[in-house]
Amino acid sequence: MELIFNDCSIHGQFHDLTTFRDAIGRVMAIRETARQFGRELHCHRNVANAQVTRDMRMSQAVQAALSRDQVRALMQWLNRYGPFWDDDRQHGVDDWFEYNGEIVTDTAVGEAAYRLFHEIPYSLVSMNPSCWTTSPLSVVWHDNRDTRRVDVLNYWDADELQVALAATAAPLASWTDLEVAARSLYPDLTFSSDSFEPLQGQPFSKGAAERLLERLAILHDLKNCFDEHGKRTSDGERLYQKHFTGDKAWFSDSSDTEKSAFRKELTFRHPTNAGEYLFCTWRGKVKTPQLRIHFSCPIRANTPLYVVYVGPKITKR
Repeated sequence: MELIFNDCSIHGQFHDLTTFRDAIGRVMAIRETARQFGRELHCHRNVANAQVTRDMRMSQAVQAALSRDQVRALMQWLNRYGPFWDDDRQHGVDDWFEYNGEIVTDTAVGEAAYRLFHEIPYSLVSMNPSCWTTSPLSVVWHDNRDTRRVDVLNYWDADELQVALAATAAPLASWTDLEVAARSLYPDLTFSSDSFEPLQGQPFSKGAAERLLERLAILHDLKNCFDEHGKRTSDGERLYQKHFTGDKAWFSDSSDTEKSAFRKELTFRHPTNAGEYLFCTWRGKVKTPQLRIHFSCPIRANTPLYVVYVGPKITKR
């Protein structure tokens, strides 16, 4: 379970700095609790500009209400180090998310809901007091005339979060953890026995491991987005357009030059048919560090989706 700070829970509700100081102190206690379990509290890069009181934004209220050390710790999180969920934002500006009659697209609520719809466990952390001290939050996604609903867990108390984190699976701590999680979470992907071996020897990055899981989740979702006639559903088409097209797509085909120059490196043993090989030029991409997932393409309803390689970028010049 990963955590996102709910920017909607700062809505100018504080009538005095004492109440604000107590509330932001609870958020920082929750952040520290999350860190004790190897997790981070993600925030939005603009949350420091949120309206806290009628006359003050977050950065102003922090300076007025907190000690110098507290200001430094808080603002380094909000302004410098994050992590920031909008750096790896997944829902689009055209997605329509709604909670309790309020549109929550472009907010942490919409982002957490989007990730949960794709089986990526994210929860929210909210300010208290605020209008957001309810859990779970039932978020509606209006998508291509379909209406779907997901419950987003929401925390505003460090003790309650500690109990929840203690009951969840441990965060990824190694590439082996990533492999175990991927094979367990995505049963409709067919992994080679050595798919994850190229990661061994690479410095482990928890953030990169999570991004690899997110991309595998999209492949898994896409593999299951076909109707009884083998045609891609509207959900599948939306996933394809969002993640397989455009300059910032998570997935793309190798260039003709790469296919020629790296033909041997892009040819992999067939995961199930001895003596056969697959030329897998399509890849899922993680930028930092440069990691790739190579898989069979096109993705069809009645053909296995083979994941043959997870590791460093192959087509380096």
